[in-house]
Amino acid sequence: MLHRLTPRANENLIGIEARMQDLKSKLDIGSGGVRMIGIWGVGGGGKTTLASSVYSEISSKFEGCCHVENIRQKSMKNGLEILQEKILSCVLKQKEIEVNSVEEGRCLIHNRLRCKNVLLVLDDVDHLDHLQALAGSHNWFGEGSRIIITTRDVHLLNAQKVDVVHEIRLLNNDEAIELFYKHAPPNYKAIEDFKLLSKDVVSYAGGLPLALKVLGCFLCDKDINEWRSALARLKEIPEIDIVEKLKISYDGLKMVEKKLFLDIACFFRGQYNNEGIMAMLDACGFHPVIGIKVLVQKALITISPYGRFDMHDLVQEMAYYIVRGKHPKNPEKHSRVWKKEDVLKMCAMDATMELDMIEAIRFECNRYDPVELFPPLVANMKNLRWIDWRGDLASPFPTNFPPRELCCLKLDGISQKQLWQGYKNLPNLKILELCGLDKLIMTPDFDGLPSLERFKLTESSNLEEIHPSIGRLENLVFLSVENCDRLKMSPPITRVKKLETLTCSWCPKLFMFSDIHSGRELVSFKRKPLGLRFLHIGLKKLDLSYCNLRDEDIGCEIWDLSNLQRLNLRGNNLSRLDFSHLRIPRLKWLDISYCEGLVELSELPSSIAILIADHCSSLETIGDISKCKWIWKVLLRGENKLGSNGSEILLDSMLQGNAIENYFIHVTLEHHMISTWFMVRFFRTSIQTSIHLPDDWYNDFCGFLICVDTDMKYPIVNIIIKHDLNAQAGEQLINKALDNSIKSFTEDIETLLSIGYVSFSSLMHTTLSTTSYNAISFSIQNKYCNLLEARVVIELIPRKRKGDQLLKTKVTTDRSEFWDEDDDVRKTFRIQHDSSSSIKIVWHPYNWY
Repeated sequence: MLHRLTPRANENLIGIEARMQDLKSKLDIGSGGVRMIGIWGVGGGGKTTLASSVYSEISSKFEGCCHVENIRQKSMKNGLEILQEKILSCVLKQKEIEVNSVEEGRCLIHNRLRCKNVLLVLDDVDHLDHLQALAGSHNWFGEGSRIIITTRDVHLLNAQKVDVVHEIRLLNNDEAIELFYKHAPPNYKAIEDFKLLSKDVVSYAGGLPLALKVLGCFLCDKDINEWRSALARLKEIPEIDIVEKLKISYDGLKMVEKKLFLDIACFFRGQYNNEGIMAMLDACGFHPVIGIKVLVQKALITISPYGRFDMHDLVQEMAYYIVRGKHPKNPEKHSRVWKKEDVLKMCAMDATMELDMIEAIRFECNRYDPVELFPPLVANMKNLRWIDWRGDLASPFPTNFPPRELCCLKLDGISQKQLWQGYKNLPNLKILELCGLDKLIMTPDFDGLPSLERFKLTESSNLEEIHPSIGRLENLVFLSVENCDRLKMSPPITRVKKLETLTCSWCPKLFMFSDIHSGRELVSFKRKPLGLRFLHIGLKKLDLSYCNLRDEDIGCEIWDLSNLQRLNLRGNNLSRLDFSHLRIPRLKWLDISYCEGLVELSELPSSIAILIADHCSSLETIGDISKCKWIWKVLLRGENKLGSNGSEILLDSMLQGNAIENYFIHVTLEHHMISTWFMVRFFRTSIQTSIHLPDDWYNDFCGFLICVDTDMKYPIVNIIIKHDLNAQAGEQLINKALDNSIKSFTEDIETLLSIGYVSFSSLMHTTLSTTSYNAISFSIQNKYCNLLEARVVIELIPRKRKGDQLLKTKVTTDRSEFWDEDDDVRKTFRIQHDSSSSIKIVWHPYNWY
């Protein structure tokens, strides 16, 4: 058992006191019950140190205690029975306890400790079997017991149903400097060169205590030149003691997860986790939806609040170390190549060299400096999965290009008139993306690409025709043609039965000629209805933005698109849009922005959830949306002719829909569209405030409205529902300012105004069921700059049906009918945090679609 740390010993642990206090507050010692707390984070981040420090300080408060160290290693070496014996011996204070099987140990721990007040630390758990054998459930231990678990895999904590997951907090810059100086010689602090180099070391370590200790100990007896040399070496060759510690998490992955992790680390860090990247990873057979979840849970990668892939710098260094293996200077022997100098080095080699190790390659070069030898070189990469080439090539790809394993080909900026000559057999190619191919006249023949699922073509200014074989691609799911000014001929695609997404954007000539359907161009400019080409296609997304469409292109023929969910008609020459002619019963999302001649929008499908109609300067009416019970989001930015009366009707209709009881509502309007009638329903607050919830709020109110008035471009509204001892006082302050707030608010609005609504029922899958919450706080921040000016007004909304109770009424509405954005990070409303103490909702009022 670990001896208790003295205060003097604790002083050597930088930043430990604040972290211990945070963890002890979550342990809630003395409050009764049995609590399991998981400490989770990246390897070397201080999980074990924190658990050990808290254990040593509080262990005397329990009847029995045990700290089980290095469970991952010890279980592999000696089995779980030895660890079960240790727990029983320590807690019961008996030396001779024998466990003959894991199941016997489980029974002994349960039977012997269920009446004891126990403190147990389980350190470095990496398998659910460990927890099931050592701390199977809460009822194994007596009243007041506390179980602390450290792990790199948060999934284990979720599966164990721990009460709190405590994410380890890495050292800030000041703490990191202090820790580094404890291991590097103190007398160096006074020398300016050493101080500057110390900052470089701390930056490299990224707040990871392990790295700071290892590097500090290594540099402690080195002079200034040796420090410089060591730092230069670290940029190419990471410190092995750090890498091996971090690599433990990687070693525990399945092979498919290892490949996924290495691809993200080498190619996608900092990029948005979007549909294109997911499709590429899926084309490689990595099953990225579940795989990314596993990598996040194992603290190897993170997804930023705005949806970007990220990871600790040293975790990325560890990935590079794995990829380069025993040949750091030989890129031809690496599995992935992403550095320009490595590609150029390979291009200088013998063109007949076997390059079987390379699986993926990305290169970006000056398009005016084409790479001579790359095309023939790639033909030797027999196991190549994907190519992302940005820049010109000196020649087309050769006849024997590319290998049969290629599943993704992305080319950007190539000046060739054709990619390759004639027919090309690429049986496994699933993704083909061509961007900025200015001289391309026709797309390649698609008959040799039977597996193609995604084809994207953008910014090919000379392209006039898409090869007719595209109509025979049985597996095509995604087809996008954008910014092709001269494109006139497109073959029929009615036989592409699996097509779900079709984009024809900024192609103004594509729909001008009468006989496009048959592939023949006439001189006449008689227009052909769009419906013929889309009939019977199971499309879910259709983008026809900026394609010079007119009323007759859409209104003269019935579209039968029974699966269509998203329709983008932005920037077209429409004057009236009547959806009664269109059979689109599942349409959820409609964008008609920048249709400056659009006067009337009528007969919206009853299924509509999101309407975007920004900068429709001629728009006079939206028509009756009272039947659109699922609509929850409307954007009406920029000038229009709807007026305050139109906005009044719109808002009132939305507040009568299903969202008021079960979902969210979001409306953004220009200031001239807000009437005094609507604004007097609110009371005014500051930009950072809280309101008190009345005692029976969960029975009397269905949710709350928020109105934000700001000149910020990208405001973010943070909403926290919580228990606040000072909530009543906050409400009194608000009410003092109520009398003369309405007039000033309605008279000086000069900016966009967004109205949001959160229903309490929409949060029922969270911990909102607790009635201890008594306040809602609001604050506004800006993503890109300092806060300029903003105001918030709020109101609790009474339930429509008297007697409905939040905690007793089962919500029968199917929330999926509201249809939100596809990925979680792009949501207008996002539940960022959920615990017994509070729920945090992040609302992005503007420019979030």
